Amino acid sequence: MAEDLSVGVGTKSEQYESLIPQIQGLLTGEDDLVANLGNVAAALKEQFNWLWVGFYLVTSPDELLLGPFQGPVACTRIRKGRGVCGTSWLKEKTLIVPDVEKFPGHIACSSASKSEIVVPIIRNGKVIAVLDADSSEYDSFDSTDQHYLEKIITSISF
Repeated sequence: MAEDLSVGVGTKSEQYESLIPQIQGLLTGEDDLVANLGNVAAALKEQFNWLWVGFYLVTSPDELLLGPFQGPVACTRIRKGRGVCGTSWLKEKTLIVPDVEKFPGHIACSSASKSEIVVPIIRNGKVIAVLDADSSEYDSFDSTDQHYLEKIITSISF
């Protein structure tokens, strides 16, 4: 597949439906995890113009390490149970935060971040990474994002 993304229009669901086959095309035939995570982050950023989108990888029993991302400089390490990413990892569930300032223990990597969604990537019953997306607008993420982002992460081979 060419490395050009065709940015979809329409409802949020229609945009994801247009994007998913393109992401699958980018991943097909490529086994390098860093390349694949980078392309997924780039495709999501280009499609939705979020402030920040990327991955944090579980590198020890109690710490996430910054992986491929698109957006402003980010926090490098996040402890398990801290912030939205660490809490999503701890609880092993997707978290949607309409206003990050109201989330207990939120880690402000960027003061421009207003809302966030974090999707844990679980393989063999264990969280191995999280997909994190931040928006500069309040209440940007909903169950539609959750549904499609959870679908996208299943196509990434770890």
